[in-house]
Parts: sequence; structure tokens; C-alpha cells
Amino acid sequence: MLFRMLVVVHVALSLGAVVAGLAVFRRLFLARPSRVWTALFLTTTLLTGVTGFLFPADHLTIAHVLGVLSLAALAIAIPALYRFRLAGPWRRLYFASALTAAYLNVFATIGEAFLRLPFLKTLAPSLSEAPFLAAQAAALALFLVFGILTERRALQHRSFWSLLLS
Repeated sequence: MLFRMLVVVHVALSLGAVVAGLAVFRRLFLARPSRVWTALFLTTTLLTGVTGFLFPADHLTIAHVLGVLSLAALAIAIPALYRFRLAGPWRRLYFASALTAAYLNVFATIGEAFLRLPFLKTLAPSLSEAPFLAAQAAALALFLVFGILTERRALQHRSFWSLLLS
């Protein structure tokens, strides 16, 4: 019963983190950053990482590696925003680390979808087949293109970022 509740909470947090992350970066791209969406994204992503380590495991898995990487990214993004207030290099560090955490959420979600959804599992039962690799490559490409475009649009404008800090 407790394990089932942990699964439900972890999945809800994970999906919330993906949705909030996409909302945060969509709003950044549109030059309308949101403090609320940003706080929701950072919080749900942090809680997703923490709850992921509560599952029993007898060996290191890709989920553990993704969790460590995500928490490391958040260890940069959260202080960059809330402690250093995006001053100087912290603006780029925040953007890169938050975008990395969002990408890792999507990476994990794609993997879980291929593991859990029957129609996707038949396409890539071992997660090494072309459909899975194509989905992951497409996600990575979208995040890279988005990151470059947003960096060119927003990172240079101090007034744009002040919306997150006010």
C-alpha cells in the first residue's frame, strides 16, 4: 500500500514537473517569464528527484543516474535564481541548468512511456530500437534548438529576467 502511494506521488510529481517545465520555457521563449510556474517547476522537479531515491533498488539504474544529474542541475538553478538573483554569470547558469533539468524530466518520461505503454513497448521492447532512439533524439534536438533560440532572445535583456525576481 505504501509502495503504491509512493509510485502515485512520484508519477504525479514527475508529470507535474514536465508540464511546469514546458510552461516555464514556453513563457521564457515568449518573453513572459512567470515566477509561479518557475517555482512550481523547480519544486516538482526537486521532489521528483528526491522521491525517486525512495524506491527499493539493488543496483544502480539509469533512473538513479538521471536523478543525480537532475538534482545536480537544480543545485545550480535554485541558488542562481533565489540566492544570486541571476546576477552576472548566474543568469546563464540558471538557464542552462534549469533547461537541463527540464530535459532530463522529458528524457525520463519518454523512457517510462516506452516501458509502460503497450503500443510503444511493442515498438521498442528493449529501449534500444530505432523508435525509442528517434524519440529521444527528437527531444534532445528540440531542447537544443529551443535553448539556442531563447538564449538569443532573452538572456541578453536584464529587464526580461527582472520579471522572475520582482
